[in-house]
Amino acid sequence: MQNVIEVRNLTKEYKAVKAVDDLSFEVQEGEILGLLGPNGSGKSTTMNCILSLLNFGSGSIRIFGSEMRPDAYEIKRKIGVVFQDVAVFEELTVYENIDYFCGLYIRDKAIRKQYIEEAIALVGLEEYKKFRPRQLSGGLLRRLNIACGIAHKPKLIFLDEPTVAVDPQSRNNILDGIMTLRNQGATIVYTTHYMEEVEIICDRVIILDKGKILADGTCDSLKKLARIEEKVTVETNALAKECLEEIRQLAHVDGAAYDGQSLSVAYRQGKNNLIELMEFLKKRNISYSKIYSERPTLNDVFLELTGKELRD
Repeated sequence: MQNVIEVRNLTKEYKAVKAVDDLSFEVQEGEILGLLGPNGSGKSTTMNCILSLLNFGSGSIRIFGSEMRPDAYEIKRKIGVVFQDVAVFEELTVYENIDYFCGLYIRDKAIRKQYIEEAIALVGLEEYKKFRPRQLSGGLLRRLNIACGIAHKPKLIFLDEPTVAVDPQSRNNILDGIMTLRNQGATIVYTTHYMEEVEIICDRVIILDKGKILADGTCDSLKKLARIEEKVTVETNALAKECLEEIRQLAHVDGAAYDGQSLSVAYRQGKNNLIELMEFLKKRNISYSKIYSERPTLNDVFLELTGKELRD
């Protein structure tokens, strides 16, 4: 497959701070790329540089094989952008909003009408065509925002946290719509803080921090970067402090924590960790209501790579 986006040695500085530091990556045709990072990681700056909304100090950006510039209008006609902040006209109806944004790219009225109807169907707004934005719930407003950004059938779509603060039904609708867009041939760059969404829809993930790539690969390949191989959780209110210390000394244990209700044990490796822990608890007559094992998640890897400190 050919590359739709090629970023080479991209650097962007704000005074003495490097927001993007010698960044290089590509996005293949038909791929959904998850671009992840904590606040201040450089992902928004990277997206804005790719879209020529920001100037950058050095490096190159090519889209569809051509250099991306502020005046590269033929390239921009093939791009759809859905920003986190909803940007629609309050005085226009749902249909009129989509018609306006689609009309910026599609002049033929018959084709535009078809595209608008398809966008409305994609995001499930058929019953709300005559509603104005103030009459919509937060989830429906997000769907309208997406429809406005993709109605002209762009080949490359940027989605910046499109499911933030929406209800589960709208989230499922949005994720299904994104998969449909990819199946129709679109290439998608997707940013979110919801790791479970990334595992559902993304073909590949890049984790950024401080303007650099910390990891790049499929969800499965990134999970293998986790220091722990297995996490066992035990729901019990009968664990003595000395038992917790004993558990920490068991084979392959990386760490153990107990909050009075739940015991969490992380293992570096081992095939029979759950069984061995159950035998340990049985020998010491420690009762529990539930015990289960989990493999590392993408969220575990993300926190290991970027740290657990709060970011502004």
